[in-house]
Amino acid sequence: MRFFFTLLMVLCLFFSCSDKNLNQIDVSNIKVDFSVKRYDVDFYNATPKKLPTLKLKYPYLFPKEFTDSIVFSKVNNKEEQELFAETQKIYKDFSSEEIELTSLFKHVKYYNPKFKEPDVITILSNIDYDSRVIYADSLLLVSLDVYLGDNHPFYGDYPKYIKQNNTKNHIPVDVANSIIDKQLASSIKRDFIAKMVYEGKKMYLLDLYLPAVSDQEKIGYSQDKINWARTNEEQIWMYFIDNKLLFNTDTKLNQRFLENAPFSKFYTDQDNLSPGRIGVWIGWQIVRSYMKHNDVSLQELLKIDESDLFNKSKYKPKK
Repeated sequence: MRFFFTLLMVLCLFFSCSDKNLNQIDVSNIKVDFSVKRYDVDFYNATPKKLPTLKLKYPYLFPKEFTDSIVFSKVNNKEEQELFAETQKIYKDFSSEEIELTSLFKHVKYYNPKFKEPDVITILSNIDYDSRVIYADSLLLVSLDVYLGDNHPFYGDYPKYIKQNNTKNHIPVDVANSIIDKQLASSIKRDFIAKMVYEGKKMYLLDLYLPAVSDQEKIGYSQDKINWARTNEEQIWMYFIDNKLLFNTDTKLNQRFLENAPFSKFYTDQDNLSPGRIGVWIGWQIVRSYMKHNDVSLQELLKIDESDLFNKSKYKPKK
């Protein structure tokens, strides 16, 4: 009996570790070469004497309309200097973030050998949530003032579902998403199941590119919301089936189940318990099931028709 119990424990540990490291790969031999330039530091320490050098260093951030008077009105603005000071409290040293981005770029390059890692430029965007990361092939702009922590006073008026992702842990997730948006061609499919699967492909790429990051951070849910999604997966799926939503082309389903929101809209009195984008969560589980049951490469995954993927996924929601 004692031997049996010991064997059982070993098997449990083995399978739990196997699950946890399913997407772990060795990227130690992958070479990446990129620079990190602190435009935020250079800009808010600018002087008339330093400005010409600053323009030469960052020509893409100084369009002709951006006159010297506009530059110094921003540099000397009290609120912007306060924002810069708060950002410096957290990001005076950017080395840990650089390590995380190095790991991300190595994973992207492992799966996409032609990928050229971009140079990283740290900026302030006056807390522009929609422009937190801008990826343009050779350049990656990261707005550090969007990542000051979910409880920072600057985010006091933000909805909880937004500011909970305004932490430094979400920088690599947002960077990865900006890269994925460039890699995955837009889908022309209009039915709800195809849209869910398309979003699920994006989430699965996060699994590959950020294997050490939690599901919670990848999808941007709080712990109670991700627990709800896991607990109610079967009920969600049955709701979609019973209400004949899978092949429905009504664009209102995007707002209800795919777009960022405080909760998903099942039109019940319990909606506020659910997370937003629950259709993205379901699509993610469908793609995971497909990859578990089909031996295909990443490039094949990206090209496969969403409806075909669903039909071959053998998806069964967890009870």
